[in-house]
Amino acid sequence: MWINHLSLKNFRSYEELELPLDLGVTIFLGRNGEGKTNIVESILYLAFLASHRTSNDQPLVRLGNQAAYVRARTANTEREILIELEINAEKANRARINQNPVRSQKELYGVVQAVYFSPEDLDLVRGDPSGRRRFIDELLILRSPRFAGVISDYERALKQRNSLLKTRSSYSSLASWDQQVADFGGQLIAARLKTLTEFEPIFSEVYKEINAEKTAVITYKCSIDGASENATENTNKILEKMAEIKNQEIDRGLTLVGPHRDDLLLMLGDHYVKGYASHGESWSIALSLKLATYQILQNDGLEPILILDDVFSELDEERREHLITLANSAKQTLITVAVQSDLPPDLKGRTFLVKNGAVKLVSHEA
Repeated sequence: MWINHLSLKNFRSYEELELPLDLGVTIFLGRNGEGKTNIVESILYLAFLASHRTSNDQPLVRLGNQAAYVRARTANTEREILIELEINAEKANRARINQNPVRSQKELYGVVQAVYFSPEDLDLVRGDPSGRRRFIDELLILRSPRFAGVISDYERALKQRNSLLKTRSSYSSLASWDQQVADFGGQLIAARLKTLTEFEPIFSEVYKEINAEKTAVITYKCSIDGASENATENTNKILEKMAEIKNQEIDRGLTLVGPHRDDLLLMLGDHYVKGYASHGESWSIALSLKLATYQILQNDGLEPILILDDVFSELDEERREHLITLANSAKQTLITVAVQSDLPPDLKGRTFLVKNGAVKLVSHEA
């Protein structure tokens, strides 16, 4: 799929923007702070119903307004779909598909599919486990949008259970939430493991093409012993662990078992990447994670939008080449750069200048 028109109203720095897009490579050129990342952020919000830059929606709404609007007309080989999202600062968001209101904004999942790479992706390698959990969950949603509901239900049940633990509620009042956390948690762990089984060999092969000196491996670190791709077995193991550590959880006011406590362990040879890998190796791992993501989605028959946000200035020539190859082969690639010299000479496309909240087409070159 690809987006042929994007409209923004009161989104971040844009009071109003009407942006025609095309197949192939599109480049947004502008200094930091001019608004180029805001454009790609709006597309990522449509894909994941969350910002990759902030944990809440308030900053997305232009100062002095109560709501922001993002509209995109998407196209594939079969049809066009118009999706519209109203992002509210103080109430629930609302969405429409082909001008028809939907019961939940979650119905937008799967309409826009995007893979993005930015300098912040180095945190996947060096940061805390939450970023790696988000990475695998976003891949789950891209491959099977229904898992967005499982993740949402798990987070809701977990929040309620933690609230009860903080008030030192009785075992009986916790029981129903124990079951819900275990049910949704068991499904999520099984889905992550299944996805990782397919993803890991692709990732390892991609890394080998970038750096053949060491073998890169991903494993899943789980808060339960013997986790598997069987959701029911995982659920039972979570419930057993909860019963075993219930007093600890009440003392701490936190749920100490479940997928929210898990991690993806990245290794180079016999050593963990975090705390061991060089700066260059860390970049190679981050790049491999995103290249492998794109490849597994292609294997599924999907054609996600590729978004490269201010990343070329961070990469050396060898790592750039792998990204250039993918950028030129993707159906639709959106690139942001601060200065023209950041853009590799082998990468050509329609170029928009982003300055003072205005977006102007300056080159039709493809």
